[in-house]
Amino acid sequence: MTVIRQDDVIDSVADALQFISYYHPKDFVAAVHEAYQHELNPAAKDAMAQILINSRMCAQGKRPICQDTGIVTVFLKIGMQVVWDATMSVSDMVNEGVRRAYLHPDNVLRASILEDPAGARRNTKDNTPAVIHMEVVPGNTVDVQIAAKGGGSENKAKLVMLNPSDSIVDWVVKTVPTMGAGWCPPGMLGIGIGGTAEKAAVLAKEALMEPIDIHELRKRGPSNRAEELRLEIMDAVNRLGIGAQGLGGLTTVLDVKVRDYPTHAASLPVAMIPNCAATRHAHFVLDGSGPSLQVAPDLNDWPEITWDVGASVKRVNLDTITRDEASTWKPGDTLLLSGKMLTGRDAAHKKMKELIESGQGLPPEIDLKGRFIYYVGPVDPVRDEIVGPAGPTTATRMDKFTDFILEQTGLLGMIGKAERGPIGIDAIKKHRAVYLMAVGGAAYLVSKAITSARVVAFEELGMEAIYEFEVKDMPVSVAVDVNGVSIHEIGPREWRAKIEEQALELV
Repeated sequence: MTVIRQDDVIDSVADALQFISYYHPKDFVAAVHEAYQHELNPAAKDAMAQILINSRMCAQGKRPICQDTGIVTVFLKIGMQVVWDATMSVSDMVNEGVRRAYLHPDNVLRASILEDPAGARRNTKDNTPAVIHMEVVPGNTVDVQIAAKGGGSENKAKLVMLNPSDSIVDWVVKTVPTMGAGWCPPGMLGIGIGGTAEKAAVLAKEALMEPIDIHELRKRGPSNRAEELRLEIMDAVNRLGIGAQGLGGLTTVLDVKVRDYPTHAASLPVAMIPNCAATRHAHFVLDGSGPSLQVAPDLNDWPEITWDVGASVKRVNLDTITRDEASTWKPGDTLLLSGKMLTGRDAAHKKMKELIESGQGLPPEIDLKGRFIYYVGPVDPVRDEIVGPAGPTTATRMDKFTDFILEQTGLLGMIGKAERGPIGIDAIKKHRAVYLMAVGGAAYLVSKAITSARVVAFEELGMEAIYEFEVKDMPVSVAVDVNGVSIHEIGPREWRAKIEEQALELV
C-alpha cells in the first residue's frame, strides 16, 4: 500500500501549473525553432520569431507565456493499492492546487473560468473548477497529467460522426481551414477516433499531452494505422499553406497525435482538438515519498533569436493618426504603434452596445472616435510591472459588434489576433476602418511595449474591463485594410499554390 498525502497532491498540482505558465515544453521550443529555420514566408517567420523570443523571456522572467492562462484539464490514473491520507476528495485536492497556483502572488495567473455559463457568467476568481478525468488502474502510484488550455484553441475543437467508410484524412483537410487562425498555429492537432462522441473528445484532449516526436516516427516508419494517420494528416494539413498565425507558410502543424478506441460497427466518431502556440502541459507521479515537483529546464535549450522589423516598417502615432494615413496601409505591412489605445473584449462590447441602444450613451472615458481598440484581457501585474502579459484575443468573437461600434462611435481601427470573419470584413470595408493583428502566443513580449495602463470603465468586468494603454513601438501587422482585403485570405492561398506548384519541402 502507498499512502498519498493531501498536501502532496495540492502542492504538486500548484507547482505544475505555475511551471507550465512560463516554461514551454522543450520539445515544443525545438519544433518551433526548426519550423522557423525552414520557413520561407517572411511574415510567418517573423511571427515564429516573436513566439520564440516571448518563450525565452517568460522562462527568464517566470511570467505567463500567454495572457489566457487557460482552463485546467487533469487526467489522473489512481493505483488500486493507493491509500489516501486526506480529508478532501480527490477533485477538491486538485482544485485547491489550481486555486493556489492561480493566486500565487509572485506570478498571478489570469482567472478566466465563469460559473453559470448560460446565465450570469460570473468569474470564480481563482480559475476553479478544473476539468478532471479519473481512472482507477492497477498499481500503487497516482499518475497525473495536467494542462492549461487557452480558450482560443479550445474553441476550435471539432467533433463529427463519420460513416465507417468515410476518410478521416479528407474530413481533417476539409475542416482545418474552417478553424481559422484563432488557435494560434503553429501547434499540434489531437485526434480521437472511436468509442462514442464523448470518448473521442477525451482521447483527442489526452493525446495532446504527448511530446512532439513526428520526425522520429517519420524516420522509423509507422507500425499501425494510427501512426500512418499521423503522417498523412500532418503532410496534408501543412500542404494547405495556412502557416504561422494563418499568414501563409510551410508549417501549420508541428505534430499530429492520434488515439483510438473500439467503436460500434455503425459508428466512426472523430474529434479534433488543436493545441496553440502556448502549449502548456506537465506530467508527474505521486509515489508516497512527498510532492512531485517540476525540474527547471536549462535556458541554453532556448534558441537565441533576434527580431528585426526590417527597413519597411512604418511607425504610427496613435494620438495623431488620421483615416487618410490608415488608408495607405496594405495587408501584410508591419507597423510599430506608439501612443494611446483603449481595450475591450466580448463583455465590454456587449455592454457598450447596450448603453448606446438604451439611449444612455457611453461614459466620456470611452471616446472611440478616430481611435484604436485592442482586444485583450491582460494578466494582473506583479512587482514593478505596468501590466501583466497582454497578448491579443481572437478577433472573430467581436465580429457581430463591429458594424454597430464602427457606425455609432467613429472607431478607426481594431487590434486582435487571427482573421476576421465575413461580417467583420464587410463592416471594416463599409466604414473604411482597419484591422491590425498582433501575434498570439507573444503576450509577455507585447506587454513590454505598454508604458502605462489604467482602467477607465467597467471595472466590475475584471480582466474584461476597458483599459487605456499607452504603448511604445508595439509590433502589429495590417490584417484587413480599408478595402476589406484580408492577409488571412490572400496569404494562405498564395502559399498553398506555391507548395503545390513548386513542391516546396515541408517540415
